[in-house]
Amino acid sequence: MNDLDYMRLAIAEAEKALDSRDVPIGAVAVYQGKVIGTGYNRREADLDPTAHAEMLAIRQAAAHLQRWRLDGVTLYCTLEPCAMCAGAMVLARLPRLVYAAIDLKAGAAGSIVDICRHDKLNHRIDVQGGLMADEAGEQLRRFFRGLRD
Repeated sequence: MNDLDYMRLAIAEAEKALDSRDVPIGAVAVYQGKVIGTGYNRREADLDPTAHAEMLAIRQAAAHLQRWRLDGVTLYCTLEPCAMCAGAMVLARLPRLVYAAIDLKAGAAGSIVDICRHDKLNHRIDVQGGLMADEAGEQLRRFFRGLRD
């Protein structure tokens, strides 16, 4: 599998959020070619402001590896991470992040701020944005259109 395949899995994860009327954002953590963590937004379902897709995938990955350092893990997300999620990625020493759509309202991996590559922090993440951005963006637009209808 390659980056495109893993991002497709993240987009499929995002669809699961729709059952609980959560914003459709998905994440997949991959280590040595194997998916070791997945997540989709569950803020509404869990009544938990920290239940972002990325946080859930990071927690699963750490549990799978039985360590908090996520050396060798790549995280695929359908939307550019927020400050909380980007901060967790830095603290987990995540080496690589691939995201789809940019977030011009809350993005913290380069659009609004860049926590992932901040020169004052003790870890920097290799970030690639824009992979399947059109598909992930359309998924989000459909969701928000549905709220207005």
